[in-house]
Amino acid sequence: MRHSLLTNTDLQGLDRDALLRHFAGSQPLDDATGLQLAEALDQALEAVDTAGLESHPLDVAEILRHLNVDRQTLIATLLVPVYLADLLKPAELEQRFGAAVARLTTNVAALVRRRFEAPAGRPEQAERLRRMLMAMVDDVRAVLIKLAFRVQHLRLLVREPDEGARILAQETLDVIAPLANRLGVGQLKWEMEDLALRILEPETYRDIAVGLEENRTERESYVEEFAQTLKTRLEVDGIEARVFGRPKHIYSIWKKMQRKRTSLSELYDLRATRVIVDQLATCYTVLGIVHNDWRHLPSEFDDYIANPKDNGYQSLHTAVVGPEGKVVEVQIRTREMDDFAELGVAAHWRYKEGGREDQALNRAINSLRQLLEAADNNDQNLLDEIQSEPLHQRVFVLTPQGEVLDLSQGATPLDFAYAVHTEVGHRCRGAKVDGHIVPLTYKLKSGERVEILTTREGGPSRDWLSPALGYLNTARARSKVRTWFRQQHQDEHLATGKHLFDRECQRLGCGHNLDRSALAEAMKYQTFDELLIALGAGDVTTAQIAGRISHQLRDARTGEQPATPPAPQRPRRHEGEAKPDDIRIRGVGGLLTTRAQCCNPQTGDPIIGFITRGAGVSVHRSDCVNILHMPEDKRGRLIPVSWGEEPEREAITLEVDAHDRPGLLGEVGNAFSECGINLLRVNTETNREDRSVRMELEAEFSDLGELSHLFDRLQSLSSVQTVRRLPPNP
Repeated sequence: MRHSLLTNTDLQGLDRDALLRHFAGSQPLDDATGLQLAEALDQALEAVDTAGLESHPLDVAEILRHLNVDRQTLIATLLVPVYLADLLKPAELEQRFGAAVARLTTNVAALVRRRFEAPAGRPEQAERLRRMLMAMVDDVRAVLIKLAFRVQHLRLLVREPDEGARILAQETLDVIAPLANRLGVGQLKWEMEDLALRILEPETYRDIAVGLEENRTERESYVEEFAQTLKTRLEVDGIEARVFGRPKHIYSIWKKMQRKRTSLSELYDLRATRVIVDQLATCYTVLGIVHNDWRHLPSEFDDYIANPKDNGYQSLHTAVVGPEGKVVEVQIRTREMDDFAELGVAAHWRYKEGGREDQALNRAINSLRQLLEAADNNDQNLLDEIQSEPLHQRVFVLTPQGEVLDLSQGATPLDFAYAVHTEVGHRCRGAKVDGHIVPLTYKLKSGERVEILTTREGGPSRDWLSPALGYLNTARARSKVRTWFRQQHQDEHLATGKHLFDRECQRLGCGHNLDRSALAEAMKYQTFDELLIALGAGDVTTAQIAGRISHQLRDARTGEQPATPPAPQRPRRHEGEAKPDDIRIRGVGGLLTTRAQCCNPQTGDPIIGFITRGAGVSVHRSDCVNILHMPEDKRGRLIPVSWGEEPEREAITLEVDAHDRPGLLGEVGNAFSECGINLLRVNTETNREDRSVRMELEAEFSDLGELSHLFDRLQSLSSVQTVRRLPPNP
């Protein structure tokens, strides 16, 4: 028997039959899965030295056994080296072990061999993360096994860490441990984090470990005495409970020291106890007793029972001033909550015949399903969402069948439709919320029941891609719409782009004297037709084109050449003199400004500033999706900004036709204000018979990009029918 990689000393001393009984536990060995377990064990012991694995599958299986996983998971773990050594093909796996085990084994093999470094300017990284999540949703057990393999690998690397070990440790903190947190598997999360810190920061790890050891006896004695006092107090009230000291993990201590900028000796929650009871209601009874007998710190109280964390974690957290004035952290939870806190989804693993998981497991991994179809592979959005702890600002809405969908705050019925199914989104033509028809731009609220109205044929509208119109709020849904348009034929893109371009020129009152080749070149396209195709496919917006047209018309009026003089002949700019591409904060001088990476505003684009915390003013395009969907509590930090040379502003008159209703004029005025447009004059004429209204509005614009953005904003208002630019008075 070969044990060259095996590190568990208890397992090393067992022969084949003893190993089989160990992993079978109390379950029979003479049924179908028992025979499969025996065969998998034999195959694993034969293949382990030729499979190229860093960890022995028996070590990994032992980790999973402590998580109470099902037998199929153990069998798949043992078969991973067999599959990697090419001793069994997928078809053979399915024939001998069943479809569920075969699929699980191939998923795990792919995950074990694949690396998941955090993106560093390489677009393939987000795709790798997506594949990992795809495997997880196919069968979440694949990720549990992946996590166990990583724990065992780190246990080996920590002995003699090298550069490769440090890379793996960083990957663990960036990607793997957050996934364990999402699944609620606290046992694996804490160990991975501690091992990774020990590899990355050995001196820091050693200092904390030594500091904990120096005061361990005194601290444990204090906590034990406090726990006994609390247990006795609970018994007086007839409450049966387990009360014990709770160990603190070194990584969490280090993170708290970093966050609070404090020393080890100043962290009060090194003294921590946990109370485990039978019933949920008893948790609050215990909380009342704790707060009655010791003075509690209100700022340290958290009710995660009423408000569970996104990974399903539930518990009551509080902190009280114990004997000698020392603060003690107290956690109160039921046995079921404690199991879930330690084991996560594995605590809910109750496989029925046929290998189907129960509803508790489906709910536990629901938030991870939402990450699957993030389309933009060239940025860090996917990693950031995985790492967020916890997920926040979510809305939970119901399908007509009662299924709960988890969406980001600000999601619309269209976002909901695409979350249900791509084709439902494409064919969406209306929506009902709680039985009432609502516009597709309606912002959904938690608890609402949403019904999507579809047509048999058709596709998405290009208006859905306009951030100013507010149809879509999630990157996932926008990606699906862009993908649909990209899949259409180029001649259709060209025709659509030409129609959009001509319509934009017509409504802006321009286009007669445009140099279309120069316009395409300015927007980084070789020909004007390529620009039209990009416009038709949704890769370029009409607002972006309007901004470039404005630059071209301004250059034509002033006779300026776009070429820049050679650098040596440029006169030096005096201090305080503004360059055309400088950014000016209106009414304020000397503030640091940076261009936002999310929309990358270019010189002449309509822009707005956002006051950051500690990094000056971040400058965005006025139609940036992050600005348009900014929460109300942050909008007070928006300020007007302009490019270094104050552009000439032109008075333009618009005509708006609409159905009259209360509040319409106020909404029109707000649209001008939100776009940063100075409204000079308003005339209205109302037809009382058909309740129609015509508004004539005069305002100042610096370029056509501002005008285009305002057009989109006005046309998004309910009851507005048409918006057009009036010719100037002779």
